[in-house]
Amino acid sequence: MTMPSVCKPKTAVVLLDTRASTPDHERAVHQKLADGLARLLGCPHMKPADPPTADDGYYYLPTETLIDPQRQATIGICDEQDLFGGVVTSPYMATKAISHPLPANASFPPGWTDAFARQASDALLRGYTVFSKADARTAAQLLLMDGPLRVKPVLACAGRGQQVIDSADALEPLLASMDDQQLALWGLVLEEDLSKVETFSVGQVRVAGLTCSYHGTQQLTHDHQGAEVYGGSDLVVVRGDYQALLQLPLEDHLRLAINQAIAYEQAAEQHFPGFIASRRNYDIARGRDPQGHLRSGVLEQSWRLGGASSAELLALQAFADDPALQRVHASTHEVFGTPDLPSDATLFYQGNDSELGQLSKFARIREHGHSE
Repeated sequence: MTMPSVCKPKTAVVLLDTRASTPDHERAVHQKLADGLARLLGCPHMKPADPPTADDGYYYLPTETLIDPQRQATIGICDEQDLFGGVVTSPYMATKAISHPLPANASFPPGWTDAFARQASDALLRGYTVFSKADARTAAQLLLMDGPLRVKPVLACAGRGQQVIDSADALEPLLASMDDQQLALWGLVLEEDLSKVETFSVGQVRVAGLTCSYHGTQQLTHDHQGAEVYGGSDLVVVRGDYQALLQLPLEDHLRLAINQAIAYEQAAEQHFPGFIASRRNYDIARGRDPQGHLRSGVLEQSWRLGGASSAELLALQAFADDPALQRVHASTHEVFGTPDLPSDATLFYQGNDSELGQLSKFARIREHGHSE
């Protein structure tokens, strides 16, 4: 593949695991993603021998959204061509905490701005972000006037740890278990609780001079304990930006979801100085509020690798390999147990994970669309 001149050549793809511990199945997926990114960039995937510096010319695959652009610049992450993921200036910007305004007179961390939620208001559900227990009680009182609310820890993934409450008293045991310092740093979200919810994904990835954008849906599955968990994503991916995505024939609710993701992203780019991201993913919920009104809004962003990234990688590879290709249908699958894999599956992990048990993760591309 010929690299566009705007892209800086990279010496290697380096996995940057910033977490205290990473489960076996995730580590295996990350390694496979790094291999695929190295193929796209025309360089090896390797482990650096020494602490990296800005002169190494690495392309990074971080496991989390990175914080502090100045610190990341010391290892060579200066713009979106240097990583698969994103960089923000404050911890709260890396979480769903940005998706709501503060209640009146609430405390907030350094770097907080109300301007984001003001600009993105039409793309958001009704809710509040808080950074103290007192403010959580205030926000709960405001929301409970209209019906039940959902308490959402901002560091939890895939809906884990969320609780629906219908009284102020029910909030207290949840607050009792929270650390004040962690709450002050990361925040907590309280949000209107919707029924009959559908969750859509809208996203964009930019790697090796390629841009592709997508909309899709998420599937749920049951783990070995019977809990309902993320089971994969089904994506329609187009070559190009969000405007290319909007050229597709779309149902009204999908067009709304895409436009809400765009509005959310534009607010971030305008009000979060230092924000960069080559991987952008947004979850948009559509459901009914307690009064029966249909509501749609962005739940959260993911400016880092995620559950859909194996499908994103296969789409990028397909577009790189075939310049005439304009659209693909890509999907990811997480199956507990040992399924018979489809013949077109690209396996990312299969094994007996130490935490989750027997698990298979694979991705597929099933449809292709060429330009006329």
